Amino acid sequence: MKHVERIFDELGHFKRFQACLYFVAVFQSTSCGIHYLASVFLVETPKFLCGAPGNITGILYGNHSAGSLGEIWPYYNPGNGSVAVQTASGEQWELSQCRRALRINSTAFEYQFGGNKTVHSCMGNFVFDTSEVQQSIVTDWGLVCEKEWLAKLCQPIFMLGVLVGALLFGDIADRVGRRPILMTTSMCQFAFGVGVAFAGNYYAFMVLRFLLAMVSSGYLVVVFVYVTEFTGNKVRTWTSMHVHAAFAVGVMVVALVGYLVRVWWVYQIILSLSTAPFLLFCWKLPETPFYLLTKGRYQEAQDLLDTIARFNGLPVTLKVADLMETETEAPLVKDPKPSEDKPEKKLSILDLFYNWNMACRTLTVWAVWFIGSLGYYVFSLGSVNLGGNQYINLFLAGAVELPSYVIGCFAMDRVGRKKTCAPALLLAGVACMLIIVIPKDFDVLVIVLSMFGKFAVAIAFGLIYLYTCELYPTIIRSLAVGSGSMMCRVGSVVAPFCVYLADIWIYLPQLIVGILAFIFGVLTLRLPETLGMPLTNTLEEAAALGSTRKKDVEVEEEKVELEDQQKV
Repeated sequence: MKHVERIFDELGHFKRFQACLYFVAVFQSTSCGIHYLASVFLVETPKFLCGAPGNITGILYGNHSAGSLGEIWPYYNPGNGSVAVQTASGEQWELSQCRRALRINSTAFEYQFGGNKTVHSCMGNFVFDTSEVQQSIVTDWGLVCEKEWLAKLCQPIFMLGVLVGALLFGDIADRVGRRPILMTTSMCQFAFGVGVAFAGNYYAFMVLRFLLAMVSSGYLVVVFVYVTEFTGNKVRTWTSMHVHAAFAVGVMVVALVGYLVRVWWVYQIILSLSTAPFLLFCWKLPETPFYLLTKGRYQEAQDLLDTIARFNGLPVTLKVADLMETETEAPLVKDPKPSEDKPEKKLSILDLFYNWNMACRTLTVWAVWFIGSLGYYVFSLGSVNLGGNQYINLFLAGAVELPSYVIGCFAMDRVGRKKTCAPALLLAGVACMLIIVIPKDFDVLVIVLSMFGKFAVAIAFGLIYLYTCELYPTIIRSLAVGSGSMMCRVGSVVAPFCVYLADIWIYLPQLIVGILAFIFGVLTLRLPETLGMPLTNTLEEAAALGSTRKKDVEVEEEKVELEDQQKV
């Protein structure tokens, strides 16, 4: 079925029908970006202290005195000593974040005390600063001190769910179709998202978040394939890359809602409602023509072609038989179940290693997915911790991605996928190395290079989705994207540990990212170019990319030239 791409030449690469499907599908991608970053404010830890056993009548902190802890929060810094309080019973306590000390035989209430003290644990009694964060899961369930690791576990567990969902739903989508997965994951995303808000305890919260991560990841993996298989190669670069733009918009929505709503369960419900409009339309989404033809569902494919033609205002002339390689391959369109006589081959992740070329290709693609995610999060962690307003920082972290996708689109359509991806990774590696050699006094230059590094990584990270779709055939395309997304999530899980290495040497994270980005950038130069190539449908066609397919194109061009000469 080498001529399936003729669909777009006959019915339009991005006319009304495809545009409607695209914007509906991409709208839901915004929800995926929302849930991926929602935990930034769900597990936010405000200033806190151990609670005093009794009513407080006086407070001292350095040169400041107050009648309640609410008055002392603007001045309190955990690294600048404890807070002295006096209770109604006359006891004097020194309160810090994870312990409290009772002064023995204290007389006058003064901040400095040189006598003996008895140290006690907080016993789960904490007082939080509610001026910025009214409620988070940290304040509700006391996830501080010895329970702090539970709060830090929230995002890694979510990313683990993303990893599982990427591989699971990518495989299922190749078996049952793209449409059922898009519908199922969206409905589950809404249900689990709202369910998280009503989780009564930490463990229910984590289970629901894990399930939410799985379905969000499943949708994001399959929607890239769905968009790719419904748009022609003239616009495929832009349509695929701008799914990432929708994800970045979701990050900005998180920052905006987080700024306006400071109660975590209300915040979670509002974010989850973003899926509701999509649920009104998802049942109208059709299956992709590529999938229908690959599975032998020819009558459904013909009905879909007729629908696209009528919706786009074109004559209904394209037949399924026109898309087949030869007349003998053309099936009877009236046959509703043509594949019953022939057992369908079961596909697995091993098919990504169909031969030596495919195996090398798969390992290289996985490496790009990994370093794209690792570099993205290492650079992002540095950008959001630059100081200032955290909500503005997160908003800018999403906004800075948008121009990278635009520039990436122009480059991919003009110089090709490989010649955009490889230089982007090499430039990211160079930026990391320059950060290491620049003196610490040049803070502005370090920030500029860090943002440039993230910009370059975002280009590679954005195009690898489309590049993967084009490198693999229809029968394993979702599985290929799913496995790549799995490697991407491995990178996102490793990223925090990479950042922790800054305690050993401040530039060690940049050194690791820089070396890997440079090595993988060189390996990317060995991948076949797919610019202008039709999507493949079989493993044989995909394996031939960059070799015989290139020769076939050259032979076809020579035939056209000869025909033109004969006409003259």
